Amino acid sequence: MANELSNRFNNWMKPDDFFNNLGRSLFDSDSFFNRDLKTDVKETDKEFVVKVDIPGVTKKDISLAYTDGKLTVSAKRDSFKDESDKEGNVITSERSYGRFTRQYSLPNVDQTGITAKYTAGVLEVTLPKLKNVSSSKNQIEIE
Repeated sequence: MANELSNRFNNWMKPDDFFNNLGRSLFDSDSFFNRDLKTDVKETDKEFVVKVDIPGVTKKDISLAYTDGKLTVSAKRDSFKDESDKEGNVITSERSYGRFTRQYSLPNVDQTGITAKYTAGVLEVTLPKLKNVSSSKNQIEIE
């Protein structure tokens, strides 16, 4: 049942192919780095809006916290049903599962007004800014 796709995924374990494909396997679009929570953060005069792509996760498996000026988003995706055939053959499996966490430094937020909604795999968190925040700088003397 060999084909080009299965050979490509199996060849990375051969010593010569491993080193020849090292850069591609680490930095291509399906790599480990790309499995993180993809995010857009928007700032206005009144609020921060954080949108996080979390496909394939139910609302009950998402956790949000705001502590010490940091928003923490955590999500858990359970492992997938084994879809191999009778002999255990799977050409490739790229869907990730496990626990994912990401933090965002968003200072001067009114914690009592934070809202969140989760629709179609996208989490949107709105964090209103505190109204009376002093913008004075604290100059630090260097000795």
